[in-house]
Amino acid sequence: MHFNKVILKKQQFILAGGGLLLLLLLFFLGNTVPPVNSSITEESAQKNPSSGAIDVLTAAKSNLKPMQSEKITQLENAVVRGNVKDQQILVYNQLAHYWQDTLQRPDIATYYLGEAAKLENSEKSLNFAARLMLNQVMAGTEQKEITWLATNAKALYEQSLKVNPNSDSIKIELGALYLFGNISAMPMEGILKIKEVADRDSTNMYAQLMLGLGDIRSQQYDKGIERLEKVVQHEPNNLQALFNLAETYERKGDKTNAIKWYRLVEHYIDLPDAKKEIENRINSLK
Repeated sequence: MHFNKVILKKQQFILAGGGLLLLLLLFFLGNTVPPVNSSITEESAQKNPSSGAIDVLTAAKSNLKPMQSEKITQLENAVVRGNVKDQQILVYNQLAHYWQDTLQRPDIATYYLGEAAKLENSEKSLNFAARLMLNQVMAGTEQKEITWLATNAKALYEQSLKVNPNSDSIKIELGALYLFGNISAMPMEGILKIKEVADRDSTNMYAQLMLGLGDIRSQQYDKGIERLEKVVQHEPNNLQALFNLAETYERKGDKTNAIKWYRLVEHYIDLPDAKKEIENRINSLK
């Protein structure tokens, strides 16, 4: 859908004025979020899957101005008799547009895109909404919102797998949710889902990338570097792999290699603000 493309473009460029952490991580899907602990498990999420969504939406709505709240209520009550399904899809997209453009809440916007995708039940729309959520999960810092986004994305990916059970990319991204979304007490489930694809197809660089990010998250830096360098050998302009290599070397205290990889990131991006932030990071390492 044209609207979906607009949402994606806006989400990418709305970050241009921010700092390196948010700008590059969400733009490139990078992962610098440290491991976190939570008592929220997949089992509890399955018992009450909508609780997180309701909490986040209620909190977001409580901060709205009266005119904004009135607009949301108007949209929510817009479905009337007739083709209710098509009307509801339209309303969800309108709500997503309003939360994105007017209220500057891309997290809520992707939630409504997901609700529309569930009704459309097409692999394309389900994956699009889920991937936007995954982007935010991997760049997020607030645990409650990360878990909420991951839980909603998981439902979308599982519905998409029913449409196309043979999609390796969906299986990999579902595994990534287990790794980074804190939706299971056993993150190893995420590794196993991704390894299922990687073991069957060693040339799948998307699987290698996610496994590398998982290694880095668990502070297995050398192992993660090995996987990401393999990705870069096959995909020299993979910004996600390049940026995470640079940052991982920085974490290890290897300034020479960190600068080397940051220079490669800088070579492949066009956003002036991003280039400036990377140059600042390089200068701090000299």
